[in-house]
Amino acid sequence: MAFNFDELTRKAKDVANKAADRTKDAAELVKLNVAISGEQKEIDKNYRAIGEWFVSEYEGEIPDAVREAVEAVNASKAKIAELEASKPVKEEPAEEAEEVPAGKKCPICGAESDSKFCPQCGAPMGE
Repeated sequence: MAFNFDELTRKAKDVANKAADRTKDAAELVKLNVAISGEQKEIDKNYRAIGEWFVSEYEGEIPDAVREAVEAVNASKAKIAELEASKPVKEEPAEEAEEVPAGKKCPICGAESDSKFCPQCGAPMGE
């Protein structure tokens, strides 16, 4: 039984070519799906703009066909306003706290950090 390197090489090239073709096809499919998704987002954005214009233009004269949707949107806006109002007030830190040193000095570049490695040059910060 003779071992044929030429046949093995040809089969390996065939398998590699098929894999490359499949990868290329998969990449094309991903590109198409991303493009489709982008266009769908554009459509959604434009429909939203149309809806917002319609509601503001015909306020008080909303047709029955969309009245429930408009009421749901208004209820959601009211809920968002209520939730925003219930957020805790974030206090600004005192200026004194900003002057606290950041940590150890890097033995290589002199940057300060409390991490194990320097964020500037990557050197170990030491003990």
